[in-house]
Amino acid sequence: MAFPVQLSTVPDQVRQDAAVTEVSERTAPVGLLRRWIRRRPADVVDVFVYVVVLNLAIEYVPAVISESFTLSLLTAALLKAALEIVIILKTRVVRRFRAATTRATRSTAAALLWVVAAGSKIVVLELVDLVFGESVSLGDFISVTLLVVALLLSRAAVRRLLYGTTAED
Repeated sequence: MAFPVQLSTVPDQVRQDAAVTEVSERTAPVGLLRRWIRRRPADVVDVFVYVVVLNLAIEYVPAVISESFTLSLLTAALLKAALEIVIILKTRVVRRFRAATTRATRSTAAALLWVVAAGSKIVVLELVDLVFGESVSLGDFISVTLLVVALLLSRAAVRRLLYGTTAED
């Protein structure tokens, strides 16, 4: 038995028109977030990869602790931002190292690379402690170093799998 449906009974308020669309685009945080996601989908995938790796570390490494999944998600986003800055710094230092023509400038660039590599782990530890306090702990220097290596290797593997390259496009 078929039910008769009258299409004309749908009220006009249900239709989405230009005015409604304009209002939703003016919502600053949602609009900015959506534009960022559309422009940089690889970064969104990176955060998901970081969440998985971080939660595996939380489960299997006793020194890595997070009180909730929400905190681990926020920690992954914080790690993504911090590691992006570290990658930019390391890239600049490596460029400086390769462009060096004298032994002194090469030595300086190599020392700077070591400072960025080691210092970034300390910055990550302090940043997580500053933002999340005792609710999140990434352990000591060695566990953070291993975690960062695992994050970056996982990110590279997923990017290679999905995009065929690890480079930013």
